[in-house]
Amino acid sequence: MVIIASNFKTNHTRASTKEFISFVNEYLNNEKDVEVMVFPTATSLDNYKINSNLTIGAQNAYCVNSGSFTGEIGTQQLDEFGIKTILIGHSERRHILGESQESIAKKYAFYKELGYKIVYCIGEPLEVKEQGLEATLEYIYEQFVGIDTSYENLVLAYEPVWAIGTGVTATNEDIKSVHSAIKSKINKPLLYGGSVKVDNAAQICSLDGVDGALIGTASWIKEDFVQILKNIKGL
Repeated sequence: MVIIASNFKTNHTRASTKEFISFVNEYLNNEKDVEVMVFPTATSLDNYKINSNLTIGAQNAYCVNSGSFTGEIGTQQLDEFGIKTILIGHSERRHILGESQESIAKKYAFYKELGYKIVYCIGEPLEVKEQGLEATLEYIYEQFVGIDTSYENLVLAYEPVWAIGTGVTATNEDIKSVHSAIKSKINKPLLYGGSVKVDNAAQICSLDGVDGALIGTASWIKEDFVQILKNIKGL
């Protein structure tokens, strides 16, 4: 089954998130061949009534139930809304917010012990990509240090940093080469992310080794997101 995920990042309000989820959920009433994940902002988490193939997840949370961690949320807040899915390791948290591999691995271990579905993000910056596939893979494999890749509730997302929000999408050969190498070592669902759009999502998801997509900008308009789901139907 193809997995299509929408990462809202710092976009949408509580009201527009509710509208988005309702719209997508209505489409999924009659569509069971796709697994959909939506990652709203923390302020838009709620007890949404959704189909079994639609999951609401957290973009981030601290590795704690509750405590004195200003600006963070923990499992106490996630439990209120039944959230059991989380993004970990996104490049924007690594490169903009300075999360180290050590802190990411600590967070991963914490949520693994609680049985969360973890969408774990990996990817290389442009200066590494320009050094070739071997350098790219070496960089990516370093992002698995401290990560239990045998965890049964793990989904991987390969997002080349140079393709996120830039309008530049990796070529089919780029995607297939990296996905093939990762899948040969780690047998888990592997999504692609990085300038996935309405008009290229189906083609990307049809590539060998691609089990779906983690989408940012192109997924924020509800009609566009449902069009992506329609385009990939039957893959």
